[in-house]
Amino acid sequence: MRVAIVQPQPLSSDPAQIFSIVETWVGGLSSLGVDMVVLPELILPGYNRPEDHRSQAQPLGGSWCKAMDDIARKNGCAICYGWAERLDDDVFNAASVVDKTGARVGHYRKIQLFGDMERASFAFGTEPPPVFDLNGTRTGLLICYDIEFPEHSRALARAGAELILVPTANPVGYDHAPDLLVRARASENAAVVVYANYSGPDREVVFGGLSVIAVSDGQALAQAGRGPSMLIADLPEPTDYPKEAISVQFDDLRSLE
Repeated sequence: MRVAIVQPQPLSSDPAQIFSIVETWVGGLSSLGVDMVVLPELILPGYNRPEDHRSQAQPLGGSWCKAMDDIARKNGCAICYGWAERLDDDVFNAASVVDKTGARVGHYRKIQLFGDMERASFAFGTEPPPVFDLNGTRTGLLICYDIEFPEHSRALARAGAELILVPTANPVGYDHAPDLLVRARASENAAVVVYANYSGPDREVVFGGLSVIAVSDGQALAQAGRGPSMLIADLPEPTDYPKEAISVQFDDLRSLE
């Protein structure tokens, strides 16, 4: 599978403008043979836009989902994207994956909310992260801070995930996440981890870039710098390393004390 990460500067919170830009990105990348584009966390309506999270949030299957489905179908390219999802009185920091036909194959609500802004804006996700088929690859989905907790990616690996997608919004000062923890999660779980960040300022928050595609030996297949970037990489074949060999339960570890 040929995968692209878009590491943009933060966009405006105008959905029409966001979709116009996303369509340009996806159209250009699909013309280069890209099978899937991974966008950052809360591309809709923007990460550091707490006043817009509740006022603009959409339901699953609403206008934002339909617009992204149309872009994927028009360009024959899968898309992974983060967005603010409304469910009754709650708003979730969510991510979805649509395949090249525009069908939604994966959806997830962030479990590990980071910082005061996220906790004030969003409800905690309660469902385990999903594993689904994408272009013949068993694929899992997390959001940003989730990847820093090993139990989430381990659960995905136990369920057969060979590829883990991680839309993120990682600020400057947290380089250990892409440079150490993402690579560790790939190595621990014999998986490929695709971690898509922003670059540059969004009001008082400055994002650190360094989006990365880490493979099962813990190395970076591709990594961005600090500035706006696009990464394109052909993913390796899934490793034959047995999942059972990396599936020690935390309870098992405690029993050794």
